[in-house]
Amino acid sequence: MLVLSRHRDETIMIGDDTELTIIDIRGDKVRIGIKAPSHVPVHRKEIYDAIRLENEQAMSLADPEIKGSRPVRKGGGVNPAAQIAKTVVPRSETA
Repeated sequence: MLVLSRHRDETIMIGDDTELTIIDIRGDKVRIGIKAPSHVPVHRKEIYDAIRLENEQAMSLADPEIKGSRPVRKGGGVNPAAQIAKTVVPRSETA
């Protein structure tokens, strides 16, 4: 773990587009401002852990077919023709 010391109003850069700024220090509490792109999720650790646990529990209750499903293809969902071809039963010809 990298440990850095900062004073109030000083900033730490993470990558090219995420800034952590020390906003305030009061006793044993530090207020941090975070500027990050909207596609980067930012959570307190306890919230992140709760989200992860909830997702794991949801997956353990999920239908086995959902668990084993393949990821969505780039550019769209499931190929409907391929899905239909798997489920179509050929009919026997009648005279």
